[in-house]
Amino acid sequence: MADKRITEEDVVAELRDGMTVGIGGWGSRRKPMSIVRAIARSSLKDLTIVSYGGPDVGVLCATGKVAKVVYAFCSLDSIPLEPHFRKAREAGSISTLEMDEGMFLLGLQAAAWRVPFLPTRVGLGSSLMEQPEIRTVKSPYADAEELVAVPALNLDAAIVHMNRGDARGNGQYLGVDPYFDDLFLMAAERRFMSVEKVVTTDELIAGGPLQSLRINRLMTDGVIEAPFGAHFTQCPPDYERDEEFQREYAASAKDPDAWAAFRAKYIDCGDHAEYRRVVGL
Repeated sequence: MADKRITEEDVVAELRDGMTVGIGGWGSRRKPMSIVRAIARSSLKDLTIVSYGGPDVGVLCATGKVAKVVYAFCSLDSIPLEPHFRKAREAGSISTLEMDEGMFLLGLQAAAWRVPFLPTRVGLGSSLMEQPEIRTVKSPYADAEELVAVPALNLDAAIVHMNRGDARGNGQYLGVDPYFDDLFLMAAERRFMSVEKVVTTDELIAGGPLQSLRINRLMTDGVIEAPFGAHFTQCPPDYERDEEFQREYAASAKDPDAWAAFRAKYIDCGDHAEYRRVVGL
């Protein structure tokens, strides 16, 4: 079997300006932050980011990588609204496509199934329908009901973070929620997974219940071993959210000097190994 182990820098080398990139996780939970920081350090620009948003969206907005965000929410969980995303949104430096959480899920599912849309009643009568990307469709059956046609969220690339993985590209979550990382990968042309630890396939199978093996090798093109790769977001049971660090990150949105200092110390410092040294992980 092929050994799919690569680095964060290898992922960045696969990306191009203007791509649509899906990022797994949920809010400030199990985000592939080591890859996000590598993208933030790169020369990439004009990306469309598709995410149940958290600091992944905020960091990439603050570093000027984003043209558009497709999102259901953008939160740091213990801090309700992601401040760097809010700053970009209020400044008009990004465009957006806003969806209900369920609509967003259907968009990923449609892309994974390779269909152009999936129907739902969600959003009818709401301001979501004022967005030109969201259209309606009539049921072909006798009732001819008008439904929302949620467009497929087709991704050029997707990045996710899991607790464990093997060199073949199988992945395992050990927390209470898989989120929708499998759909992000299945909705994308190129798929990358960072993990806390690469183990053997036998260790992976023995490491948890079968339903925890959410990601199979057919869904992945590259595996990055990145201990604390989701920091400062939570990745239980390996570690919880670093609330003190998150507060420092959120405070850096208050003025340009604070952000410049944060960026120089924690993002532009170098690769993930150097980040761990600086943070003390």
